[in-house]
Amino acid sequence: MAYPTVSAGPGPARPGLPDDPLARAAAPTPGCPVEVALDALRGRWTTLVIRELLRGTHTFGELAAALPDLSDKVLTDRLHRLAATGVVHRDRAPGWPTTVSYRLTARGQALGPVLQALWEWGAAD
Repeated sequence: MAYPTVSAGPGPARPGLPDDPLARAAAPTPGCPVEVALDALRGRWTTLVIRELLRGTHTFGELAAALPDLSDKVLTDRLHRLAATGVVHRDRAPGWPTTVSYRLTARGQALGPVLQALWEWGAAD
């Protein structure tokens, strides 16, 4: 279930929040930047896959080895979803055998400080 991220009341936006029509929505909207960001990070293992890719480019096998409790099916799903949202780029090297690697896009790299802030928020007493 999604929740509104800000008050829908009249008047200026709360301090620190953008003065934007989407920030005044009375209900979640698909284009809300906060909802878009949370949707990109949703799903178990997603943040851990991003964490590994923040460390550099990896093949599927390297990601699977770094996250041994993650099933291949779920890893495949997360990589496809992250690629569809523009967070991950899939590189296929020419030649045989085919080598596929995954790396974060600039949009994905921008999640580094976001994940760090979420970690700090979650670790706070």
